[in-house]
Amino acid sequence: MRPDRAIMIIARMYMNMRTPRHSQPFRRSSVVLRSLSLLLGFCLLLNAGWAYACPNLQPYYQLELQSTQDSDGAPLSEALETQLAALMGECLESSEFFALYGAAQLNEGKLAESLESLERALLLNPNNGAAQIDYAQALYRRGQLFSALDLNSQILARADTPLDIRLVLLERDTAWRKQTRRYGFQADVLAGFDDNLNGAPDPSQIALTLSGQPVFYPLSDDYRPKSGPYLNASVAGNFVQLAPDHRHNAVAEIRSRTSEHTASDLLQLDTRYAYERPTKDRTWRLTAGLGHLMFGGTSLFTSTTFGAQYQLAERKDCTRQIGAALQYQLYHQQNELTAVESKVAASQHCTITLLGWKSRIGAEIGIVSNSATGDNRPGGDRQGWQGKIDWQFPLYKGVLSSQINFTSTRDDSGYSIVLNNGEKRWLDRTYMLVQYRQMLRPNATILFNLYHQNQSSNIDLFDSLNTTVEAGLSFSF
Repeated sequence: MRPDRAIMIIARMYMNMRTPRHSQPFRRSSVVLRSLSLLLGFCLLLNAGWAYACPNLQPYYQLELQSTQDSDGAPLSEALETQLAALMGECLESSEFFALYGAAQLNEGKLAESLESLERALLLNPNNGAAQIDYAQALYRRGQLFSALDLNSQILARADTPLDIRLVLLERDTAWRKQTRRYGFQADVLAGFDDNLNGAPDPSQIALTLSGQPVFYPLSDDYRPKSGPYLNASVAGNFVQLAPDHRHNAVAEIRSRTSEHTASDLLQLDTRYAYERPTKDRTWRLTAGLGHLMFGGTSLFTSTTFGAQYQLAERKDCTRQIGAALQYQLYHQQNELTAVESKVAASQHCTITLLGWKSRIGAEIGIVSNSATGDNRPGGDRQGWQGKIDWQFPLYKGVLSSQINFTSTRDDSGYSIVLNNGEKRWLDRTYMLVQYRQMLRPNATILFNLYHQNQSSNIDLFDSLNTTVEAGLSFSF
């Protein structure tokens, strides 16, 4: 007979009990009443225990094993979860049940639900090894790599972990730790056309001030813009090391441009390092870089840069950042131009919806100060500002991006007595880049680039125009 049925019968007997007028004394009735009450309480307790007693879960382990081994195990995993969900009311206090239930959810891809079930299993029994193993896997799939590694190490440290399971956990630990160090390489090959390979001034003649009078001096062909096709090739390597509260990022790149005008060939080397420390509300970043430029086979310029950036947490699809940088600029052929440049800038980037597509747009504004290391640099120190606007959005099967930079500087003193009678020089430079990228294969991307630069000044010698079009392939591995 079912316990609930027995309780109902006893209750009904109790409720329907009558005491005859000429029956036994009241004391005897009280004893009977007390006995029935005790029996009723016992049955209630018995029923409560049976109602919440979790059944033997061993039969469900075989179904779980089949769902993990079967190549088409999703239906089996879903069936297991459905069957276990029906037992929820009887197994609310069973750590074993929630460990098995969380494993079924994990196999089915329900990551959030799996984490919740496995957390409950560990709350009921913190030493549940099966729940710990699956919880570490769920954390890893959630992107919490270091939390998963830490828990995996705790399981390996347990004395009761079986040898065969320990071997699997060691393999998992090795695979996960490899992801804390990432290496990447990229190679680009592009062919293009440049209408000013040598960066020559745009005017065909310049005005010289001699004896107080302007004299126009025509520039020879050697100092006039040279146009022609070129080949641009670059190779870059990237290394990232992750830690629980910070990360390191190092990049090394070498780039060359060759053309028929060998005097304008470029060879550029760059190395950059960044240390990032992200938190919930902000990210600190320290950077360092070293660059070297050779022009026409001769060392032209070497720079050393140090910087720091502070980025606020993203709010309403926007990130804000402030930063400062200090750069030492060494000119090998003209040592008098060597200087130290400092910059302070603020920027904001937002994700917006444009024509139904998510696009990225950003802007930056900064103040620049360039101080000569010597006393004989033409124009002395100079001050100025820089602005930048960039955006990118999906187009066809790729991404179209664009960037516009504007730089304006003013010298503190006259540049040269023979140029505009010693006026203080000002420079305004606008630079625009439009790029289209489309992935052809997982490791191959086609590129189309359009560059345009316009530099103007009150001194004709520094007026220049430059337009470049190029196309090629980018490979990553």
